[in-house]
Amino acid sequence: MTPDAFISKWKASTLKERSAAQEHFVDLCHLLGEPTPSSDPTGSTYCFERGALKTTGGKGWADVWKRGHFGWEYKGKGADLQAAFAQLQKYVIALENPPLLVVCDLERFHIHTNWNNTVSERHEMTLEDLRDPAIRQKLKAVLSDPEKLRPGLTRHALTEHAASDFARLAQRLRDRDHTPEQVAHFIQRLVFCMFAEDVDLLPDQLFARMLMQAKTMPGQFTAMASELFRAMRSGGMAAWQSVDWFNGGLFDDDTVLPLDREDIELVASAAALDWADIDPTIFGTLFERGLDPGKRSQLGAHYTDRAKIMLIIEPVIIRPLLAEWEVVKASISEALGRSRTAKSASARTKAQDAAVGRYRVFLTRLRGFTVLDPACGSGNFLYLALLALKDLEQQVMIEAETLDPVVLPREFPAIGPAAVKGIEINGFAAELARITVWIGEIQWMRRNGWDVSRNPILKPLDTIECRDALLNTDGTEAQWPKAEVIVGNPPFLGVKKMIRALGEDYTGKIRSAYAGRVSPSSDLVCWWFVKAREAILSDRARRAGLVATNSVRGGKNRLVLDEIVRDLAVRDAWSDEEWVNEGAAVRVSLVSFDQKAADAGARLNGTPVEHINADLTSAASAVGLDLTRAKRLKENAGVGFVGIQKTGPFDVPGSLARQWLLEPANPNGRKNADLLKPYRNGLDITRRPRDVWLLDFGVVSDADAPLFESPYAYADQFIRPFRQRSAISTAPWLRLWRPRPEMHAAVKGLVRFIVTPEVSKYRLFSWLDGRIAADKNLTVIAKDDDTTFGILHSRFHEAWSLGLCTWLGAGNDPRYTPTTTFETFPFPHGLTPDLPAATYAVDPRAVRVAAAAKRLDELRRNWLNPADLVRVEPEVVPGFPDRILPVNAEAAAVLKTRTLTNLYNLRPEWLDKAHRELNTAVAAAYDWPEDITTDDALARLLELNRERAAQQGSAPASAPADDKDRDVA
Repeated sequence: MTPDAFISKWKASTLKERSAAQEHFVDLCHLLGEPTPSSDPTGSTYCFERGALKTTGGKGWADVWKRGHFGWEYKGKGADLQAAFAQLQKYVIALENPPLLVVCDLERFHIHTNWNNTVSERHEMTLEDLRDPAIRQKLKAVLSDPEKLRPGLTRHALTEHAASDFARLAQRLRDRDHTPEQVAHFIQRLVFCMFAEDVDLLPDQLFARMLMQAKTMPGQFTAMASELFRAMRSGGMAAWQSVDWFNGGLFDDDTVLPLDREDIELVASAAALDWADIDPTIFGTLFERGLDPGKRSQLGAHYTDRAKIMLIIEPVIIRPLLAEWEVVKASISEALGRSRTAKSASARTKAQDAAVGRYRVFLTRLRGFTVLDPACGSGNFLYLALLALKDLEQQVMIEAETLDPVVLPREFPAIGPAAVKGIEINGFAAELARITVWIGEIQWMRRNGWDVSRNPILKPLDTIECRDALLNTDGTEAQWPKAEVIVGNPPFLGVKKMIRALGEDYTGKIRSAYAGRVSPSSDLVCWWFVKAREAILSDRARRAGLVATNSVRGGKNRLVLDEIVRDLAVRDAWSDEEWVNEGAAVRVSLVSFDQKAADAGARLNGTPVEHINADLTSAASAVGLDLTRAKRLKENAGVGFVGIQKTGPFDVPGSLARQWLLEPANPNGRKNADLLKPYRNGLDITRRPRDVWLLDFGVVSDADAPLFESPYAYADQFIRPFRQRSAISTAPWLRLWRPRPEMHAAVKGLVRFIVTPEVSKYRLFSWLDGRIAADKNLTVIAKDDDTTFGILHSRFHEAWSLGLCTWLGAGNDPRYTPTTTFETFPFPHGLTPDLPAATYAVDPRAVRVAAAAKRLDELRRNWLNPADLVRVEPEVVPGFPDRILPVNAEAAAVLKTRTLTNLYNLRPEWLDKAHRELNTAVAAAYDWPEDITTDDALARLLELNRERAAQQGSAPASAPADDKDRDVA
């Protein structure tokens, strides 16, 4: 068919919609050279009348449908195509959410884009336009290649553009000494006005016309905006236009911040965007930028983690409710089947009543479902939870209608913002959460073809409370409201930072209020896990899904998961996911839990498993032996230590330390060498030694400290102010915060000792000279024999430590601790750390391991410091290790790249061979096969741990004593 023939035929047609629709579409397919619906004989992917044919004779959900392409609704000539579009929107879920929605009255075509996370576009054309090949190509794309019509502007890009404009405006307003709260609140009002206008809640482009007027007369902006805000608060008139009642909260008064011409230009530029499709999470972004205009990276947080939030919403809300509905739907279908075969009217009525009753019970339950986020921030979890519930309600009503449209007709959606509850300590953020939820509600209603509620448009959302989720004002424990489920992203605040961020008084109060239930050495997020668990146990909630940094899997943090696994069940977990928090990438665990059920099953990282352990592993995972059952062994006690914690600038450059070392004796007759030691931290092990020294006044009294003139003058200038500013100001300022006397006692007399970085990409062990001080970022093993070194550097100990460690940082590196990863590890019988090395010096097993370990260490040292690139220089005074220095600048450049991390990144064959020989020797020490698998080795190690722990009466691995030592402001 030619364009002219198609145009002529359908321009002259007087057929009604029902008579003409299918023939019109078939002709269009012939015009465009596309297959017709009859090309799919099953109608499963392409058909006319997609949906249930109604017993009343009405049609289905769409006149034409093609999976993954479009839903198409026909109307008679001159019909209201906007109303037709609204009708089509009501069934987008039933139509599998096609990317394009088309409405046509035989002469006009309106194509609406419907991709997620894109700004919607509408393409309009008429019969006459079909003479244009470009227009025909657009219609052809609808039928065969929808991607050609995907909008270029995503909701993300739109939101980022808008946020950029408002960040500039926020900075300008802050520069005029407006408070951060005033700026944030005012910007929220402007943004909401733009949204309200673009979704037709403000009449006749009222806000845009106000800005146009203000551009020419900036002095009038304040009066005009004040009038508009006043009208929106309670309903009324603005610029001779009737304005709906929006309600207080956001418009609680008519305060306006004065804007100059350039400010108004910024607002007008933002207003020109299509705010109807704005992502509501922009409100959190704009609030943050209003308070801190420089916080540009924060925008990414609301988008990076949107899909991740659904990893909580889906198992906690969507999946269980859909499972319930499938059961109910089957019973409804069975009752309707009985009604159709009933032999009497009374039997038919009884069966239908049963179907309606079961449907009403479920719908009532669904509409009474509530979601609590007890750390809701600006409302992102609540927003997505509300959309999920509204989608579910719509799906349930459509599927019920499919079963019998007369007995179970479609209803107006009833789930609204009251379904979500929140607790937020920041008043502005709580207000933003309410706005975010209401915008989500308005957008959903419009997107699905329904009008929004009015009088007022923004109803009070008292379910989102502004208060502390943990403590009442009197310091007692705060209670959470009852809800079906608890979801959220509680604060990511590590134990080390709590006092600094929350203050010593508040931190003490929450630890006191929850004493015995939350370890004082736990991260802040653990308080939310404990309260959620207790809410489920007391029937105040049914399920919970929370986000935590992935350190929740180990250490004192894991105690909360131990209790959850004991009393409840982890139903769904993502053990290690990337998340963006305040603009920074972190690694998180997402944990969903509920009451135990024998046949419920679980999912770990998206894979079905039988059970999820407290460390978020399972029997199906590589370390799925539930290593959380491992105990600390007494035979390993008193050997592993956390290094020195300075808390202050007690570390000094080597050049300054050598100046002090060369100074004459002090007035007390003592040299500065008494206070100084070379100092190493984790970076010195994984990279190159930094030539840093430790200044330690621990060997002298406070009264004698000033006699060491130069070191004391330095301490007075730099250390004293730092300690007076810190949260540990009550501690003696001249003393190391944690000098670790027990560690010093253990390594005293050792020529060398073993260290491993607390956090590193690879589990590396190295030797330190006994005259060197170890930082807290090193774990010290107070042993000096090659056998112990070799056992620790075997693949078996590495796998054990990975199974019991926590994970930290953007690189998601494993964290080694003296307790959970060292004290739990069962050494070969007769080679345990409690035995002096001399007792196994001639043991063939020990000799073999020692030889392999010594060879590995020698090869690594030769690679790190090639003999032709370095020279050995004695320290400036006796009593300290020699220095290894480059022979020249060229050698220095090469040595800079010779680090242990780089070596293990390269993993040359000689290194791999040395480790294989060591692993073989260690396997033989355990009397294991040389080629034993890692999983089998871990299983044997766990069995060995449990046997020895039973004999020794040891403590659980999940109670690391050293965590408290790491807890500092």
